Amino acid sequence: MDFFTAQDHARRNTGRLVFFFFLAVLSLIVLTNLVVMLVFGFFQPVTDGNANQPAFDWTIFFGIGTAVVMIVALGSLYKVSRLSRGGDAIAAMYGAKPVFADDPDLSRQRLVHIVEEMAIASGTPVPQVYVLDEEGINAFAAGFSTSDAIIAVTKGALRTLNREQLQGVIAHEFSHILNGDMRLNIRLVGILHGILLLGLIGHYILRGSSGSGKKGGGVLLGLGLLMIGYAGTFFGKIIKAAVSRQREFLADAAAVQFTRNPDGIGGALLRIGAHQKGSLLADPKTEELSHALFGQGTKIAFTSLFATHPRLEDRIRRILPDWDGTLPAAGEDGPIHEKMSGPSGPAAATAGFTSGSVVSRIGRPGNDDINKAKQLLKNIDDVFLRAARDPFSAQAVLLYLILDNSSTVREQQLSHLKSSAAPGISPEIRKLIRTGRAVQAEERLALVELSLPSLRRLSEKQAQLFLGNLNSLIRIDGKITLFEWCLLRIVSSYIDDYFKKPIDNTTTRIHDLEQVGHECAMVLSVLAYSTRHDGLEQSEVFSRAIKETGLPATERIPAEHINLASLQKSLQKLQQLSPQAKALFIKGCVSCVLADGKIDPVEAELLRSVAATLSVPMPPTV
Repeated sequence: MDFFTAQDHARRNTGRLVFFFFLAVLSLIVLTNLVVMLVFGFFQPVTDGNANQPAFDWTIFFGIGTAVVMIVALGSLYKVSRLSRGGDAIAAMYGAKPVFADDPDLSRQRLVHIVEEMAIASGTPVPQVYVLDEEGINAFAAGFSTSDAIIAVTKGALRTLNREQLQGVIAHEFSHILNGDMRLNIRLVGILHGILLLGLIGHYILRGSSGSGKKGGGVLLGLGLLMIGYAGTFFGKIIKAAVSRQREFLADAAAVQFTRNPDGIGGALLRIGAHQKGSLLADPKTEELSHALFGQGTKIAFTSLFATHPRLEDRIRRILPDWDGTLPAAGEDGPIHEKMSGPSGPAAATAGFTSGSVVSRIGRPGNDDINKAKQLLKNIDDVFLRAARDPFSAQAVLLYLILDNSSTVREQQLSHLKSSAAPGISPEIRKLIRTGRAVQAEERLALVELSLPSLRRLSEKQAQLFLGNLNSLIRIDGKITLFEWCLLRIVSSYIDDYFKKPIDNTTTRIHDLEQVGHECAMVLSVLAYSTRHDGLEQSEVFSRAIKETGLPATERIPAEHINLASLQKSLQKLQQLSPQAKALFIKGCVSCVLADGKIDPVEAELLRSVAATLSVPMPPTV
């Protein structure tokens, strides 16, 4: 399953979830009406020697139904709003602690480095890394989007798994990030809370009635709602299990494809089987997020019914078909035998790439992409790496990337920062300049991906001040390169997504490229003008790109009719494309860059920048 199909699959899962949620709420409405009829019909005081007979009343039925819908909806919205800060909020819920690359603990350093490598290999911002104080071997990814994604790993996993096994676990979690599973997981948490709320109301009614010494209707109503709440939770767990299990198989397969090493994730699963705690977590809140964990986090009474994960043995055999059923001994092949491997060979050459083969690699990076990411991290000067990982210095790194080559213009930019940026930013940039180390084109996006998560540690006011200065620096020389514009779009989108935190930013999806033919022509015209073609006419390059998208033949837009406002408007519209329509458009973009049969580093950077503005993760080997 490619990246775009996986995105479609995640959307279909969301549709299934809405359908099951509708059925569950409908069941709750019927059950609640039955309880109310029994309590206030059959159990009312006798009048004139005759018990009141319950009479069906549609007005009462719809009134109770409306109340149930409102309770469940408000409960779900309340829970999701509590998690509106994305992955960071979920990590805080479970007491996870953030870790950074300069952590004195070597196992935590190793974890951060693995996450950084895989983020750069997949073409996404680096998620914030957390560690859970749990002995079981487990992990999870959480967030609404890549802008607020986190990856959390247990202490048990850090202590027990070697590097390749931990890499397999992280690759599994990156699959969930790339496939769009995280938003679905948060929706599940919200829905289950809404359904459980009826049971909580029943609990408080029952406790209040018992405490007051009153018997009768209150106690019976409390008991009834409590039972309904548990029934709702029962069905909610079934829904959660049904939505989750198949995704775990897909993420396991993606982890093998990612690392080209079945022994990594397979070894991690074997470790879980042999570990005293397995993948179980002690936190009582684990049930809420059990569907998002790497392994089964809670004990289950009905394995096949409530299990959010496939059986461990089934997962192992799918990855390691020759497994003989034995588990590793305690301490065998653990972290002390860790393989501190570097790049195993050169990354795949771009020669022979086609637009189809490039698109097939999106969201499905391989071992060559991991090796390329390792090589990029190795090539980047340590001063820049350390700066990118710090919230203050990361601002300096991003501003440094758009400094002008002209010393006169550069001094104007630095002078502007001295008066308008946060104190110390300008000296921090001069410190980077003094390294005398130019950042190569293929290293620039890697630095961006490393720096973006550091901006999450700023206040919203600090982030907006930085964004304003980035915009001003770009415009000081009176011209804006396409890379500068893409960088501004990537950073501003990241900051807006993180700090505004829309609970659900789903828009109407555009499935037919002909609906946005002008917008496609606008972006493809810009790429045709901005890339190298070794003698090919720009009109021919544009025509090939249009043909790749399946759009009717059209004329490219004259350069004098293109401006940044129209380009931004076009890309914003194209963000609404459905995954499969977006795949066709990206094929057109790749065709522009590949027109002469090769991709140089500047063209690759340009292609990845445009893709990033559309939330399409492009591997660095492209």
